[in-house]
Amino acid sequence: MSLARKIRNSPAVVNLGVTLASRLIAGWIRLCQATSRWEVVGLDEADAAMAKGPIVAIIWHECSLMAPAHWPRKHGTVTTLSDTSPIGRTSAAVQRRFGMGSTGVPEKGGAVAATRDVLGRLRSGVSVGLTGDGPVGPARVLKDAPLDWARAAGVPVFVYAFAMSRAKRLKTWDKMMFPMPFSRGAVVYRKFSDPLPRRMEADDLAVVRADLAKALTEAVEQAEAMVSRTSDRQAPR
Repeated sequence: MSLARKIRNSPAVVNLGVTLASRLIAGWIRLCQATSRWEVVGLDEADAAMAKGPIVAIIWHECSLMAPAHWPRKHGTVTTLSDTSPIGRTSAAVQRRFGMGSTGVPEKGGAVAATRDVLGRLRSGVSVGLTGDGPVGPARVLKDAPLDWARAAGVPVFVYAFAMSRAKRLKTWDKMMFPMPFSRGAVVYRKFSDPLPRRMEADDLAVVRADLAKALTEAVEQAEAMVSRTSDRQAPR
């Protein structure tokens, strides 16, 4: 192994990179949050649900950058899951800078460890935020785990999305929305209303999975429509 590769793979160098990157990203998120005008719907309902106990909040991965600034934490702690890659560790570090918890999921035995961790946290009263299609996609294709965990824990499920007038779509697998400051923004929380019994027939589970994926996409579309309406109202006549 070359010296340059050894340096790049050094734990100290990786840790330094995670620290610096998370500091820059968190600072950018705070700048975008503070300099933009936001319209928010559904947050009161999410807060009211968290006042009674933990919730599961699910988002499409494309909406994950601004989520740390928008998660409802008024009535309790929110934690998330991330993989142990440098990108995953950076994401977790950003979330911690906003007061959120984050658990790294190892590559080996990750599914079992994640299930144990998520259910343990929910049963202890800690809410959990999850990407429905993350961390590697395909985009807007709902994974089984978020729905299975919500059913097993028996807690309310909310979907989240944001949109901004000046957000850029990155050339990533999820076309992630990259926020820009001095924008008009919208935040949407919606309670997922389908019943989620622990035991379900395969056909019923497929229907609920499709409904949840639809609710996630509709939340994104609602946020985008809110920003568009605001832009139309402010356009010169």
